[in-house]
Amino acid sequence: MNLPDRAQIVVIGGGIIGCSTAYHLARDHKADVLLLEQVQLTSGSTWHAAGLVGQLRSSASITQVLKYSVDLYKRLAEETGLETGWKMTGCLRLATTPDRWTEFRRLATTARSFGMEMHLISPDEVKRMWPLMETSDLVGASWLPTDGQASPSDITRSLAKGARMHGAKLVEGVRVTGFRMDGGRIVAVETTAGAVQCDKVVNCAGQWARQVGAMAGIEVPLQPIKHQYIITEALPGLSTDAPTIRDPDRRTYFKEEVGGLVMGGYEPDPQPWTTGDVPDDWEFRLFDDDWDHFAQHMEQAIARVPSLAEAGVKQMINGPESFTPDGNFILGRAAECTNMYVGAGFNAFGIASGGGAGWVLADWVMAGEAPMDLWVVDIRRFSSLHRDRHWVCERTCEAYGKHYTVAFPHEEMESGRPRIVSPLYDRLTAHRAVFGSKLGWERPNWFAPAGIEARDIYSMGRQNWFGPVGEEHALVRSAVGLFDQSSFAKYEVTGRDAGAALDWICAGDVTKPVGRLTYTQLLNSRGGIEADLTVARIAEDRFYIVTGTGFRTHDLGWIVDHLPPGDVRLEDVTEAWGTLSLMGPSARAVLSAVTDADVSNAAFPFGHVREIDIAGAKTRALRVTYVGELGWELHVPLQATGRVFDALMEAGAGAGLRPVGYRALESLRLEKGYRAWSSDITPNDTPFEAGLGWAVKMRSNRPFLGRDALEVMSGRPLKKRFVGFLTDGDAVLLGRETILRDGAPVGYLTSGGYGYTLGQGIGYGYVRNPAGVTDDWLAGGRYELVVAGETVPAVLGTPPFLDPKGDRIRA
Repeated sequence: MNLPDRAQIVVIGGGIIGCSTAYHLARDHKADVLLLEQVQLTSGSTWHAAGLVGQLRSSASITQVLKYSVDLYKRLAEETGLETGWKMTGCLRLATTPDRWTEFRRLATTARSFGMEMHLISPDEVKRMWPLMETSDLVGASWLPTDGQASPSDITRSLAKGARMHGAKLVEGVRVTGFRMDGGRIVAVETTAGAVQCDKVVNCAGQWARQVGAMAGIEVPLQPIKHQYIITEALPGLSTDAPTIRDPDRRTYFKEEVGGLVMGGYEPDPQPWTTGDVPDDWEFRLFDDDWDHFAQHMEQAIARVPSLAEAGVKQMINGPESFTPDGNFILGRAAECTNMYVGAGFNAFGIASGGGAGWVLADWVMAGEAPMDLWVVDIRRFSSLHRDRHWVCERTCEAYGKHYTVAFPHEEMESGRPRIVSPLYDRLTAHRAVFGSKLGWERPNWFAPAGIEARDIYSMGRQNWFGPVGEEHALVRSAVGLFDQSSFAKYEVTGRDAGAALDWICAGDVTKPVGRLTYTQLLNSRGGIEADLTVARIAEDRFYIVTGTGFRTHDLGWIVDHLPPGDVRLEDVTEAWGTLSLMGPSARAVLSAVTDADVSNAAFPFGHVREIDIAGAKTRALRVTYVGELGWELHVPLQATGRVFDALMEAGAGAGLRPVGYRALESLRLEKGYRAWSSDITPNDTPFEAGLGWAVKMRSNRPFLGRDALEVMSGRPLKKRFVGFLTDGDAVLLGRETILRDGAPVGYLTSGGYGYTLGQGIGYGYVRNPAGVTDDWLAGGRYELVVAGETVPAVLGTPPFLDPKGDRIRA
C-alpha cells in the first residue's frame, strides 16, 4: 500500500497497543487513521509475550481498563472472524506467608470494592483445582475466576482486521525516521516511504517508543529488560483448562499451553538490556538462552510443580520487554509536544492492558483529555529527572525486582537515592529524619527518637513509626511544628492578562485583591478535578501558584494547555524557593520572634499573603494550612532556607519546636478532612460530589473551564458524595476498603489512616446511590467497613472531624 500524503492521526507501532488504538479510533470515532509498522505486525515484543490476562489493580480506573480488555477479547472474534485465543481459565495466586495472606485479604476487599469476583480458598481447594501442584507450604490462595489467557499475536491480528474493517489504513514495512515540527507541534511524520502530514501522532512503538519520542523532543522513560520464560512438553495429568498460576513468594507464574506449561518469573536481579537505543532491526528476535540466570526460577517452579523436573523443554523465550520506573504503563500526551500521545511501557502487562489501553487512549487523543482518572499511568507523572537514562535503568530494575514481593503499606523505593535534596537535608538528618522520596526529592517522613532505629520496618499492621508520628502529630496540635516542604511545585503567572487567564482556568475566584490567596480546583470539561492548588496574588499582574510535589509536570502542563491567548507568561520556579511550614497554636509567637512584620490576626488574616523579612531573607509568607492549625507556609529564597530554618528553631526552642514529617502531615490532614488529589479527589469527581462546592465561583456570571458541566449537575440529586468514617480498634485503614450501608456495598474508601487526636481510625470515600445521596439517606443507614476481609463498625461523619468551624486556623 502506498502511503497517503495526509492522515488525521498517525499511529506508530503495529503491536497490540498500536492495533488496539487504531481499532478504537476507527470504530468509536470514525477517525482517519494511518498505522505504520516498521517491519510486520507483532514483530517487536508482542509476538513473544506470555499472554496472561489479569484484571485487578489498586486503581479502580485501571481495573476498569483491564476488565474492558477481557470483555473485548471475548467478543472480538465474532466481529472480525479471527480468533483471539481467549480462555477464561481463572487465576490462582498462592500465599505461603502470613504477610502474603494479609495482602490477599486486602486485595479481596479491593476486588469487592471494584465490583470484581475474588475468593480466598484453602490449600485443599487449590490441590483439587490443580492436582499437579505441591500445596503443603500454602496458607491459602486467591481465586479470580474471570482472569485468563490469550494469544498475543492472534489478538493483535484480530484488532488489526477490525481496524481495517472500520476504515483504518495499516501499512507494514515503513519505518518512522523523524518529524517535521512547527515549534512544539508535529506537522508531518517522515518515513522511509515519504512524509505524511497529520494532525496528531500516537506513539505506540513499544521498546522503540523512547527513541520515537526523542525525535519530537519527548522523554518516554522506558528500560528494556530481558524477560525469560520456558514452554514445556506435555505434562501428564495437566488439564487444558487449568487455571493460570501466580506464585509470588516463589516469584514465578504458570499457564497451560498445548498440554504443557509456560513458566517464567520476576527475579530480584534482572538483566537490563541497554540504556542506549534499541536497534531498528530487532524484529522477531530473541537473546540467547540464559539457563544460568533462569535456574533460580526453575528451582522454585519444580518445588511447586514437581513433575516439571521430568518434563522436556520445547523452547526458552528470552526477549526484551519495556518496563517503567514505577511499574505502571504510560499513556497520554507529554508536555513537550502538543500533539504526540504515547501508549507504551506495559511492564509485561501489554496483553492484559491492550484492549482497554487502546480504548481510553483513543478517547484521550480525540477529546484532548483523559476520559477517566488515569493519573497512575499518565506520562505527566514523570519529570526532567526521568531524562537520566541510568537513573531510569536503576529504578526500573528495582521495580521489576519488586514485581512479586509483598506490597507493604507505605513502602519506599531505595534505588537512585538521594537524588534531589533540599538545603535542609543535613540538618534534618541530624534530627534523625527517616526520608521518603517523591519525584526524586528526599522528604522527611518521620523523625526517630533516641533509642529507635532511624529506618522503616515494614509490616502489615502498625509499623515502627506509628508511635513517633503520634508524638509529632501531638506537637503540632498542642504547640508548634516545622515542616520542610521545599519540594512543593511552584509556578509564577505574570502579564497584563494573567488574572483573566487564571480566572478561566480556575474554578475558584482568584481575582481577589493583591495580598489574597485562593484554594481552587482546575476542572476538565466533565467538571472533574484535574488539580487542586493554591493561587496567591502578589501583584496586580503576578500570581504565585503552589501545588503538590508529584504533580509538578501534570499541573504545569494542564495550565499551559488551557491558558487563553494574551499577555500572560508561565514560569516554573520550583527550585527558586524553599518552603518551611510553621504550624500549630504557638506558630504566631515563634514567627513574631524572627520578623519585625505584624503577624497578628488583624494585620495578617487567614487566606492572605505578605512579603516579610526573616533572618535577612525576603520571604513570601502564605497564611494557609494543610493540618488544620494556625500557621504559615514560608517561601524563602532557596539559598536562605538554612538560615531561616535555624532562626525559627532557635526562636521556637522554648515552645518545643522541632521538625515534623510527612506521615504526621497525613494524619493531621485526615482529622481536618482536607482532600488529597489523586486519591480523594480525581478527574472522576466534581467539586459538588467532593463537598467542595463552596470553593467554586458558581454565583458569579464569569465563565470558567468545567462550568457548563457543573451547571448541568446543579440542583440535581448527587448520585455519589464524599463522606468520612471513624472506627475504633486496631484495624489499619489504607484506602479501597469496602463501605457497607445496612450490609450492602455502596462505595469504598479513597484514603485512610489514624487520627491521633481523636484516637480513632479515619477513612474517607464516596458513597453511591442511583436514586441520590441525600442527607436523609445518609443518616438513615448503618455503616461498616470491610478491612482485609473483616467487617468493622464505622460511624459516618461529615468532615472535618476536628475543629469543624475552623476557629483554630483563623486564630
